[in-house]
Amino acid sequence: MIFYFSATGNSKYVALRIAEETKEKSIAITDCIKNKQFTFEVKDKEKIGFVTPTYFLGLPSIVCEFLDKLELRMPDLHQPYIYYVATFGTTTGQTGHMVNEFLKKRGLSLNGRFGVQMPDTWTPIFDLTNKEKIARINHEAEKQIGEAAEKIKLESVGDFRRRKLPMVAVKLYHPQYEKQRQTKYFMVEDSCIGCGLCAKKCPAAAIEMQEDRPVWIKEKCVLCLGCLHRCPTFAIQYGKKTKNHGQYVNPNVKV
Repeated sequence: MIFYFSATGNSKYVALRIAEETKEKSIAITDCIKNKQFTFEVKDKEKIGFVTPTYFLGLPSIVCEFLDKLELRMPDLHQPYIYYVATFGTTTGQTGHMVNEFLKKRGLSLNGRFGVQMPDTWTPIFDLTNKEKIARINHEAEKQIGEAAEKIKLESVGDFRRRKLPMVAVKLYHPQYEKQRQTKYFMVEDSCIGCGLCAKKCPAAAIEMQEDRPVWIKEKCVLCLGCLHRCPTFAIQYGKKTKNHGQYVNPNVKV
């Protein structure tokens, strides 16, 4: 089984592609959180995979919550093949290390670590308006997904990620995530049509529709920017720079 978290479709696409190659099912972490489902039966010889984006050189908060509560019931004492795939824009940081730390609490460990570079959706910094560049990144990602899938099928052991950063850099930068995921930085423009898609899809249930306008009712969210990228009128912004940096959803999956 493959557990994934995805806001704009990149990690979902990777998870579905790998699931297709390995003949295993994919499970959305957001559904697990919503349904409070954290216990799973592992079948004999079944692989366990995790696919997530990289946020501030580390893991999204929703993934940490899920991994902290996850219980895997296995048929014997032998650990199944466990792997992690990080989708990333510039670096995988130390996401694999963070996943492994959660697994160690259960006497488990990662066998394989992989990375797939895809368009970076953190638009307070990155510009997504160059559609040719975006298409090129997604095209190059296909090869990386294929290579990871082949190694996973062979149950290859090792760290196959590129563009990692030392842990000292992660310890300095990742704490910024907690500060930045405060919802006070979001704003809604007059172009909002009150469709409610943002509230319906928010993985943290941090948005509520009030008088046909989205209102953030929690102090913090996952900071996936899914509300911004999926908004049909691009009415949701985060800070002052996202308006000029465009929107993005992976063209190969529905999110």
